[in-house]
Amino acid sequence: MSARLFTPLQIGPIEVPNRIAISPMCQYSAMDGTASDWHLQHVTRFAMSGAGLAVLEATGVEPIGRISPGCLGLYYDENEKALVPVLAMARKYALPGFKLGIQICHAGRKGSTPLAWDRSSPYQPPERGGWETIGPSPLSFQEGVPPPREMTGEDIARVIAAFAQSAQRAVRAGFDLIEIHAAHGYLIHQFHSPLSNKRNDEWGGDAERRLRFPLAVAEAVRTAVPSHVALGARITSTDFDEAGLNVDDAVRLAGELKARGLDYVCVSSGNIIAGGRPATGPGFNIERAAKVKAETGIVTRTVGYIAGPQMAEEAVASGKVDQVALGRAFLDDANWGWHAAEVLGADLAPPPQYMRVKPGSWPGNNDSRAC
Repeated sequence: MSARLFTPLQIGPIEVPNRIAISPMCQYSAMDGTASDWHLQHVTRFAMSGAGLAVLEATGVEPIGRISPGCLGLYYDENEKALVPVLAMARKYALPGFKLGIQICHAGRKGSTPLAWDRSSPYQPPERGGWETIGPSPLSFQEGVPPPREMTGEDIARVIAAFAQSAQRAVRAGFDLIEIHAAHGYLIHQFHSPLSNKRNDEWGGDAERRLRFPLAVAEAVRTAVPSHVALGARITSTDFDEAGLNVDDAVRLAGELKARGLDYVCVSSGNIIAGGRPATGPGFNIERAAKVKAETGIVTRTVGYIAGPQMAEEAVASGKVDQVALGRAFLDDANWGWHAAEVLGADLAPPPQYMRVKPGSWPGNNDSRAC
C-alpha cells in the first residue's frame, strides 16, 4: 500500500501533491518588511524539498504588526513587489505541483522584539528602532516588556482593514494560499484568549464577544481573497492554562471559520503567556487537531514536533489530520521530503540535477536517515 503522506490533498480551490507542508518560520532578514536576497534562496530551497506546500513566515499587516524590525511585511508597495521575484524563482525550480502560501499576522503585544539572535532584552524600544505595541488590554506578555496600548475602536477597524489589504497584496504577488495567524499569542489570539483580553465592551468579556475580532478579520480577508486562492487560519488548541482556551474553543473557532468560507485550519497551541507552551513530546498537537477535524469536518493540518516520516504518515493515514507541517526539520534538512519518501517507500524524484543522489545511486544512501 502506498504511503498516504504522498497522496494529493484538495485544500479549497487548490490541490497540493502531498500531505507535507513547511511551516512559516521567521527569518528576521527583511528591511522595513521587504524581502531580501536571503528569501530568494530560502524559499527556492523549499520548493525543491519534496514538500507539497510551503508557507512563508509570519508577515506583518502593518509596520507595528511585525514581530521584529527584521520580519516580513505586506503593507507597502515595495513589500509586495519584492515578493514577486521570490515566488518566480521558487516556481522555476519547484517540483511538480508545489504550492506557495503566506501567513499574514499582527503581533500585537508580542511585537517590537529584537532579532532572534540578538535578544539580550525581550523588547526593542522605539529609540532603537522598535515601536509602541497595541493589544486588546494593557497587559504585558512578560516581565521586562512595557504593556501594550489598549486598542480603540479606530485601531480595531484599521487592523481589520489592514488584514484585508495585505491579503489583496498577497493575491497580486501570486500566492496560491493565504493563512491568517490566529495563534501563538499574536493579536488575534490575544483577543480570543481570556488570559489576554480583559475588555468589557463588544470586543471582550464572554466567549462570544472574544470571538468577534477573530471572525471580523476572517470575514474581511475572505471578502478580499478571490475564489482561486485557498484561505485558512492557524489556530490554537490550548493555552496550557486552566483559565485559558482549550480544545473545545478551537472546535468552535474552526467551525465558525468554516461557516465563513475558510478552507482549512492549522492546529497549534500555546504561547499566549511567557513560557506558555511546555514541551510535551513529539506530535503533541495531533490528538487535539484530530478532535477539531472530527467535529467540524474542515481540512485540518497540525504542527508541533512531528518526529519523523513514520509519525507524519501515521497522523494522516489514521485520518486524524489531513496534512502535517514541519518547520525546524526542514531547516535542518532541506531535502526532508525526499528522505521521507525513501523511508516510506514512496516515489518522489529529486530535480534532474540531483538524480545522482536518488535512492540506490550512491553509497551514502545506505547511511541511516535521522529524519
